[in-house]
Amino acid sequence: MPELPEVEVTRLSFADRIAGARIEGVVVGKPLRWPLGCEAAQLHGQQVLAVRRRGKYLLLDLSDGLLLMHLGMSGSVSFGANLPLAGKHDHFDLVTSLGTLRLHDPRRFGAVVHAAGEAHPAAQKLLGRLGVEPLSEAFDALVFHQWLHARHTAIKPLLLAGQAVVGVGNIYASEALFLAGIRPTTRASQISKPRAARLHHAIQTVLTDAVAKGGSTLRDFSNAAGEAGHFQLEAMVYDRAGLPCRVCAAPIKGIRQGQRSTFYCATCQKP
Repeated sequence: MPELPEVEVTRLSFADRIAGARIEGVVVGKPLRWPLGCEAAQLHGQQVLAVRRRGKYLLLDLSDGLLLMHLGMSGSVSFGANLPLAGKHDHFDLVTSLGTLRLHDPRRFGAVVHAAGEAHPAAQKLLGRLGVEPLSEAFDALVFHQWLHARHTAIKPLLLAGQAVVGVGNIYASEALFLAGIRPTTRASQISKPRAARLHHAIQTVLTDAVAKGGSTLRDFSNAAGEAGHFQLEAMVYDRAGLPCRVCAAPIKGIRQGQRSTFYCATCQKP
């Protein structure tokens, strides 16, 4: 599943190239997770002003409203002037004067939704409950600790929920907890202020590093230029059950938490 770094890498790979483009056509294929929310013709002639990201959503600011794009569980985006004919799993084409932006999504859990603005109910339904951005100044270590202190559930599923901080998905939660030395089963309320500060720093470090390495390509993720990510090649614990820890050589453990795979080192990560 594409996580925050993959979405940010995707944004960076086409945002500058599509900025200023005028929409010349919209091709909608099989239904995605949510309907477009407007007639395709309503988008014709509009200009793409900029591309932003909020959590795992790409936000395309238009001259009138915006498009919210989510990659779902298996989606990827491509952008170019000479894309091949749409295939079986290509479900949305935004044809512009500078090239075509295409959403490819074999499982169709992704979506493209139009809204009049970020404050519109259609946008707020998707964005309104998201936590703070982890790579922004709004992500404050002290506030983060106070939020954790009031929760009595295990820290890793809490991070995945995205209420305190958005976009820390399964891969990067495991990696950040390893870097912070915190076991993923530890109750959030038991994490001291210094350990919460280490986790805060680890989240920012891991996500920044993942973006720099192009994200993680576990199956078929690629950015809008068709380039794969490489972060997974240097993962410390994720998907390494039974392999020696890169720090202490103890075998990495794999467990299930909330129907998600979790990986950790029982020696390096303390309860």
